[in-house]
Amino acid sequence: MNKKNKDLSQQTAMHTLSLNPAFGPRRRDLLGTARMVLRQVLKQPVHSARHMAAFGVELKNVLLDRSQLKPAAADKRFDEQTWQRNPLYRRYMKTYLAWCQEMNDWISTSNLSEQDAHRGQFVIGLLTEAMAPTNTLANPAALKRFFETGGKSILDGFSQLTRDLIENGGMPSQVDKTAFEVGHNLGITEGAVVFRNEVLELIQYKPRTEQVQARPLLVVPPQINKFYLFDLTPEKSLIRFLLDSGIQTFAVSWRNPGKAQREWGLSSYVEALKEAIDAVLAITRSADLNTFGACSGGCTLSSLLGHYAALDEKKVNAFTLAVSMLDIRPDTQVGLFADEKSLVAAKRRSSQAGVLKGRELAKVFAWMRPNDLIWNYWINNYLLGNEPPAFDVLYWNNDTTNLPATLHGEFIDMYQTNPLARAGALEVCGTPIDLSQVTSDFYCVAGLTDHITPWDACYRSMHLFGGQGEFVVSNSGHIQSVLNPPGNPKARFMTGSELPVEAQEWMEAASQQAGSWWTHWLAWLQARSGAHKKAPRKLGNRAYAAAEAAPGTYVHLR
Repeated sequence: MNKKNKDLSQQTAMHTLSLNPAFGPRRRDLLGTARMVLRQVLKQPVHSARHMAAFGVELKNVLLDRSQLKPAAADKRFDEQTWQRNPLYRRYMKTYLAWCQEMNDWISTSNLSEQDAHRGQFVIGLLTEAMAPTNTLANPAALKRFFETGGKSILDGFSQLTRDLIENGGMPSQVDKTAFEVGHNLGITEGAVVFRNEVLELIQYKPRTEQVQARPLLVVPPQINKFYLFDLTPEKSLIRFLLDSGIQTFAVSWRNPGKAQREWGLSSYVEALKEAIDAVLAITRSADLNTFGACSGGCTLSSLLGHYAALDEKKVNAFTLAVSMLDIRPDTQVGLFADEKSLVAAKRRSSQAGVLKGRELAKVFAWMRPNDLIWNYWINNYLLGNEPPAFDVLYWNNDTTNLPATLHGEFIDMYQTNPLARAGALEVCGTPIDLSQVTSDFYCVAGLTDHITPWDACYRSMHLFGGQGEFVVSNSGHIQSVLNPPGNPKARFMTGSELPVEAQEWMEAASQQAGSWWTHWLAWLQARSGAHKKAPRKLGNRAYAAAEAAPGTYVHLR
């Protein structure tokens, strides 16, 4: 992969939203907000005229080459030097920046409510980012490529556009899917399916050390994506990292539901998980185990822990939550359009269809980060005529799964009523859930730049439990906080010895550590994984015989 494609892939991976399991803005919401913005021009004519005049003044400065406007430091669209050096391109760029600035200033200083102003800024952002000069054939990089290839880049771009219209729902392809195959070059750590029920497959991985620790670890992935994020490639595999450290490792692979599974709810997943845990304990002959849950998998795992606490079951010794928000408050960009009507409509749509299709949700969320998830690829694929990059994280991100209508509805109810934050407000498998009764040791990791499950929301969620905890913040986003193998010289994480109630107080006292949180977590996990013993020579046992090789069969269901 060349440097340009690598940068494009890494930037996209930092902003991917596919682990979010609930909802996105409706087209009707966006159109309604757009109409509200247009009406505001008439409602505040003096205010609008003042900003038009300010735009005119700045436009004069642009034409006279006196404007001080420049792209934001994080805006890579205008990195091509022609935008700075060529007088015409420089004025073109600054005219666009002046328009964007005045549009945002106009809506943010209007008399709209704070919520409506934020919605207006979002819609204006969609408009201004779509109208960026970099998205047109006037883009100097596109012109340069056109002359270098004798016009072939345009033909290649048109061919890719046609293919995406037919095969990708009109969205620019983010990844070269032909470069990867699950079980061939992704998800290849040796193991076998040792238990299967209707909801999940349980995979036991073959030990890679002569000695293992007695207490096993079960990985619980989110339901909206495939589990092999945790075994992406040998270099990025959390599962292989654990095996190389002597941890007996099992992983859940959720079945991709269709309309026939529309009635699966949170209790369905928890009951299936209970069966998997019993299988792990029987195979390893351990009295209890440790668990690891990420995002919605963390929510499912926490519900199971609350259920076990209600039954006074001691099957989980310690647990880890990664980028998991349990104390839910609608204060993220994802919740910007989450009013009562949109949430009810989201539940109704999935109920009618039987499932919430992961591909449709991914398309909606791409428009939440259009520069990173759409326009970057518009330029790369269509204007420059390049093939989309071959990047493993993006392949996994595009390998979406569905959510059954019942579970989707329950996730929306959680968003509305925040039941895990209130003892007894949620019932799972016939028992009320009170997370304060969960007294196991726990480890929580969050991402500093995560816009799906913000780090402070994860910190707030940690305080719901009754056990002794450790909290860590990685200097990454949602996916990259989980996929964080040692060896990255830029990796950093923060730890703190105290856990005050306020997240900001913790952050101010936290100390920064170099490297990956994986190694920090491993030391915590090994201290809670029991004595060493000889590694088992065979996978499974007589009651739970090893069947299909990892990554199993459910991972291939579409």
